[in-house]
Parts: sequence; structure tokens; C-alpha cells
Amino acid sequence: MTNLHRKALNLTYFTIAYNVVECALALLAGAWAGSIALVGFGLDSLVESLSGGVMIYRFARHATLSPAEEERRERRSVKIVGYTFLILAAYVFYESVEKLIFQEAPAPSLLGILIALASMIIMPALFYLKYQTGKSLGSASLMADSKQTLACAMLSVALLIGLGLNYWFGIWQADPVIGLVIAALLVREGYHALKDKKLCSCASCGVSPPLSED
Repeated sequence: MTNLHRKALNLTYFTIAYNVVECALALLAGAWAGSIALVGFGLDSLVESLSGGVMIYRFARHATLSPAEEERRERRSVKIVGYTFLILAAYVFYESVEKLIFQEAPAPSLLGILIALASMIIMPALFYLKYQTGKSLGSASLMADSKQTLACAMLSVALLIGLGLNYWFGIWQADPVIGLVIAALLVREGYHALKDKKLCSCASCGVSPPLSED
């Protein structure tokens, strides 16, 4: 394995590990504050880390699987992840609408703001490293994955706006509205996973092809 291929794999490992930590903190902060935007953000990170783990496991076992078994495993994994996205999207959508209708105002969350700020700093850096590594490898998939990582950074900006409006100005409605935005993103990810029959999230797109030039 070349240094560039090792770097690509390490970037994927780091992205997954960061998503796991981000998920735990976001869910904890969301539960404390009653923030569906934070909970939805954490759930998105959870599925992204799961999909990335699935892809790494699949390709780590590549040498021991027949092509038919490999294909069956990938189809099964994609379906599980795709439907998980859709189920979580339904939950986040329901909770967001319920909070808007019944005016369930979440508490301001400084921890949530710090989580969003950290993601806004780390995700663009990951985007740059993935893009440059993919460009050096000639890997279109890793470069595409870098753009997904940039999209995650944009989601962090939306989260920060929602949490900030509530924290500093008391506009609590911004929180469930951002929850609806996150639900739409989860639907998009789930739809594309099931339609394209491949995993393509912030954590997973670069796992398979980055290890071989494409």
C-alpha cells in the first residue's frame, strides 16, 4: 500500500471516529436541551459512521470473499443503511413538526453550539485533505467524498444558525426548522443509497475506490 493510499484510508478512519464522537455528544446535548436539530444532527452522524464502518468491513474482507458473496453483502448493507436513513428521517420530521405545532421550545444549548463550531472547523479541513489526496491518487470517488464532507460542514453551519438564534435571541422555532432541513437530508441520503445501490455519505464514499486508482 502506497503512502497516498494509506493516507486515504486513515482519513476515512478518522472521519468515522469523529462522526462517532460527534454523534454521542450531539445526542447527549440534544436530550438535555430538548433540541430536535441536535438529535437529528447526531443521528445523521451515527448513520454516516455506520455506513463507513460497513464499507471498511466489506473491503477489508475483500480477499476472502467470492465476487457473488461480496455483491450480496454490499446489497444487503446498502439496503440496511438506506432504510435506516429513511426511518430516522421520519422520526426527525415527526418530532420537528410536533415541536412547531405544540410550541415545545428547546432550551438554549451552549454545548450544541460548540459541537457545531468544531464540525465547521474540522470538516472543511477534512474536505481539503481528502480532495488533495484524491487528486494526487486520481481517485474520482475520494474527490466526490470530499464534497460530501464539505456538505457536512454546511449542515453544521445550518445547525449553528438554528442553535444560535435560540441561544442569543430566543427564536426557538429555528431549532425544529433546522430539524426539518436535517430530515430532508436524511431522506436524500437514504433515497440515493437505495436508488444507486451504493453507500455515499460523508464517511463512506472514499473507502473502496481510494484504495485503488479509478
